[in-house]
Amino acid sequence: MPIELRYGRSGLDIELPPDLDAHTLHLNPLPPLENVDEAIRASFDDPINSLPLRELARAKENACIVLCDVTRPVPNAAILRPMVETLEAAGIGRDSITFLIATGLHRPNVGEELREMVGDYLFENYRFENHDARNDSDMTDLGEIEFGERQSARVALNSHYVNTDLKISTGLLEPHFMAGYSGGRKVICPGIASAKTILQFHSPPMIGNSNARAGNLIANPIHAMSLAVAQKVGCDFICNVTLDEERRITGVFSGNMEAAHQKGIEWIDQSAKIEVEPAPIVVTTSAGYPLDTTFYQIVKGMVCALPALEKGGTLIIAASLSEGIGGPEFREMCRSLSTVDEFLERIFSSPTQIDQWQLQEMMIALQHAGQILIVSDGLSPETLGALLLSPMPSVEAALEAARQKHGAEARAVIIPEGPYVTPIPVFA
Repeated sequence: MPIELRYGRSGLDIELPPDLDAHTLHLNPLPPLENVDEAIRASFDDPINSLPLRELARAKENACIVLCDVTRPVPNAAILRPMVETLEAAGIGRDSITFLIATGLHRPNVGEELREMVGDYLFENYRFENHDARNDSDMTDLGEIEFGERQSARVALNSHYVNTDLKISTGLLEPHFMAGYSGGRKVICPGIASAKTILQFHSPPMIGNSNARAGNLIANPIHAMSLAVAQKVGCDFICNVTLDEERRITGVFSGNMEAAHQKGIEWIDQSAKIEVEPAPIVVTTSAGYPLDTTFYQIVKGMVCALPALEKGGTLIIAASLSEGIGGPEFREMCRSLSTVDEFLERIFSSPTQIDQWQLQEMMIALQHAGQILIVSDGLSPETLGALLLSPMPSVEAALEAARQKHGAEARAVIIPEGPYVTPIPVFA
């Protein structure tokens, strides 16, 4: 049976063995919006638990609009053009509007990449700034912020956002493997936080908390810290959207940061949370471009698939890795890998290092799965093997290897959209 997996820009067609007992998990379909521009403008005029955007903008001298970096497939042009038109009609001059790209600790987005992210009109007519978490001179100290159960962190955020009159955030609302869901508060922390703040946000105890998982906000310390920081600095208005498998907009949630975000979560749960009986074999992805361009990003696909995989089963992930491993700190940390136990012992006994959290999440996947097989044309088999994974030439070959291990009758779960789907395990 042929199936297309999300892989790079073009997808990856695979052929499942005819005798394979396979169950494919797709997002539950939500209807795409018939008139996207009309829906977005209407959400600005009649937002959730908020004054209309035009009224919030009146008497404001300037605005900062935070948007996600290139690792999120946000339909920025559709959201941002009507947004700036609303702000300008309310009296905020074009030169007083700044777009701040929430890179966290990722690389900046410039040139043609930025043009592709936001479209020609915005790229050519507005000012875009990339957040630089490592530049302390760009940060404002917000002091010690308490969150969750008797936890606290010293927090600093991008000064341009802190000091602006009208604070707006935009983004994509989807399941997130640590924070429960993306969107809302998360574009602020860690998106525009200082490196020191992000290191606290991603400390081993925070990442290792069993409640820090996709589709869950209850007692989730990652969510709790992100929300507390956003509440402290403030956010006047958000616009988050949801997408279907074809990346068409299915919902627009604008208004109050918490109320609009919660409405979006209720909507996306109908699509993303899919019941499944865990199987000994799972085939997944990192949802294709731009989420599968680096090894750093594809850990999300591994972790989000774990609820569909029996303990000790085989996880197969297909990802293009067109940009290689990731940033310099992450590449260096990957070179130091020897075993799961050694890595975990090291990070829990040493100060938190940049990007170690992503490898900590991968160790969680390796502890659950008996093996992780990876299919990619972006890195050599030797490099992939050094990352504690088992490279395979194709998904079909990986399935054959998994069936040899678990038996020809072993069931398989296929997740073409990877981390966009939140498997909910049910047991026969």
